[in-house]
Amino acid sequence: MGESLDRAAVLRGAGLGAAGLVAASLAGGQSAHAAPGAAEHPNVRLIRRYYEAYGSGDLEALRPFFAPDIRWTIPGHHPLAGTKEGVEEVLAFFRELGRAGFRAETLFLAADGDRVVDLHRGWSTTPAGLDITWALAFRIRGRRIAQVVNYAGDQHAADAFFWRTYPLAPLPGRLAERS
Repeated sequence: MGESLDRAAVLRGAGLGAAGLVAASLAGGQSAHAAPGAAEHPNVRLIRRYYEAYGSGDLEALRPFFAPDIRWTIPGHHPLAGTKEGVEEVLAFFRELGRAGFRAETLFLAADGDRVVDLHRGWSTTPAGLDITWALAFRIRGRRIAQVVNYAGDQHAADAFFWRTYPLAPLPGRLAERS
């Protein structure tokens, strides 16, 4: 028991909080907060650099991180939900998130082989109104992000926010033209 309490205190001290404790338990404790001198998994370094590029606000800086056939899945029942296929669709999704001033603060990263698990705080600023924990499951191929599933810590709050922020156009203009 003393060992788990000490580990919990260390993880809390690293800023991981309860979400990090759960993820660290599930991932065997291989946190992104490596001990001094410990080698960080190369895929954790990749995702850390990806978040630095994301934080810059320059969408073109994200392009080199993505495999050409990337698939990025956003679960939910809202206008931005679904699977984005290819770099252009993924960047279009991020362009829309940028309209809401989305920000991310990494809480926890762990890797095992070609998989990376990320927990982060994600929030909107324009308009404010969404501030939740997100869990992302990344699959890396050839040092690029090939697949992502983005899980909301509170899917109901995410759905409600995205409907308020990204309303559909009225009919008939909402529908795509048919040939």
